[in-house]
Amino acid sequence: MDSVQINHCTVSPWIITKQDFNEQPRTLHLCGVRESNRTLFDKLDTLGEPAQRGKVFHDYLSVKFALHQWPQYEGNARRSLLNSYVRFLRGWSMNSSSVEAAVLKGWVQSRFGIAPTHHKRSLDHQLQEEDQEFARDRMKGSARTNAIFSQLDLLFEYCQYELKRRLGGVRSLVLYRAKGDPAEHPVLMREGLTTTCVRMNNLVTFTSDREHAWEFGDTIWQCTVASSKILFFSGLLPPELLPPDDCYLVIGGEYRVHALRY
Repeated sequence: MDSVQINHCTVSPWIITKQDFNEQPRTLHLCGVRESNRTLFDKLDTLGEPAQRGKVFHDYLSVKFALHQWPQYEGNARRSLLNSYVRFLRGWSMNSSSVEAAVLKGWVQSRFGIAPTHHKRSLDHQLQEEDQEFARDRMKGSARTNAIFSQLDLLFEYCQYELKRRLGGVRSLVLYRAKGDPAEHPVLMREGLTTTCVRMNNLVTFTSDREHAWEFGDTIWQCTVASSKILFFSGLLPPELLPPDDCYLVIGGEYRVHALRY
């Protein structure tokens, strides 16, 4: 990536963003998050059902960040508690260039050192108007909630915990997404008629259902994705919070993609 920053992760940004990371993945953790929330993960270890663990995780965040206390407040204080991490996941699912999406991209940039490459338009991080618009959206969204980056830190660690329990030793998944706007995912190298290496935004959506991906375009990309780069997947949380729709929210970078045509 052209823009690399200091991160809060156990692996350097330039390693995470390389295409080979998905074929030879490494475990990713955010420094200090599990250690400072050991009570949560010890409790999760005692639960056998994913639905139980999802409820315990959400209840833990509600208490830790006082999200359940919103009826006691008015005005901005009430809004900040109502706008939990769930609100931002919903906002992303509706529009990946929304204010909520800007906050999620900002979190990836802060925690993994991977700058976004697209928000409404391409970003070149040279203080252009597009970059200022992204910064404004990110600040607007961050002001609406209580410690949203810390909430997302826990979401990532919980997601990684759940993937390990559900997938065992599986370290990579085959996922799909519609090709979309070429300006959003520039081609870095062509490896044949249907295989290319592209640079994806710092946060992107995939699906495990090939047929579902066809609904968004007549060309879809098949990718090998390291499970350690997944922030969220459908079914991670109780369905009353977010109904399952077979999506994976994945940290971006360079990806080797195979184009499939309908």
